[in-house]
Amino acid sequence: MQTLHVEFKNAQGRALSGLLDIPNDNPKAYALFAHCFTCGKSLGVIRNIAQQLTAEGIALLRFDFTGLGQSEGGFATTTFTTNTADLVAAAQFLEREYAAPAVLIGHSLGGAAVLAAAALIRSATCIATIGAPADPAHIKHLLTGVGFDEGDVAEVSIGGRPFRIGRQFIKDLEEHDLADRIGKLKRPLLVFHSPSDTIVGIGHAERIFKAAKHPKSFVSLGKADHLVSRPQDAQFLGHVLSAWAEYYVGSPE
Repeated sequence: MQTLHVEFKNAQGRALSGLLDIPNDNPKAYALFAHCFTCGKSLGVIRNIAQQLTAEGIALLRFDFTGLGQSEGGFATTTFTTNTADLVAAAQFLEREYAAPAVLIGHSLGGAAVLAAAALIRSATCIATIGAPADPAHIKHLLTGVGFDEGDVAEVSIGGRPFRIGRQFIKDLEEHDLADRIGKLKRPLLVFHSPSDTIVGIGHAERIFKAAKHPKSFVSLGKADHLVSRPQDAQFLGHVLSAWAEYYVGSPE
């Protein structure tokens, strides 16, 4: 595959940085990936998924949400709602410059984001989540005891890295009910989750699966951690995901 550096604007006019992985032959379809909370487009599991999808002829756009990685903006001003809007902007970029995304993939909070954004990305024929919470507000447990200053901004450490988040981020998490949106997807859904996930428990996968209508599928990631950091786990996930997406994408005609 070849990887292109791309850039597009979000709803606020800020430049978002992305990587577009393209198979050597003309892509039969395009996929869009939403990374986990405070992660980025270059996480190992995303690279593995890109390699597997391109081997099946499916191109993948992975990008940094506003305020993360090489994208513009301040992370402290972002919310789950702005993440969803960034996904829509990415889908519009693909449709404008290449082809509208047929596959939506999201990891952790990014999985919740693709479930929330799916109604606005009608081109997607199938959706996959990886270690996603059934309720975006679940991640508040990572922010327990955070103290906000007079500017409603707090300094937090996540995964050993410092971030500044706004009070509005936490408030916004509580305003999203995914169950109803999942039930109205009307598209194939694949739920990946590990019973060993200590960040987002396996019960969240059960809630997502129960809320979804058929066709729906669940794949256990065995002893994988939340970031699917072991190469063998990431390769397994990539193989299954690419075969599943290939089944639903089909040929361009």
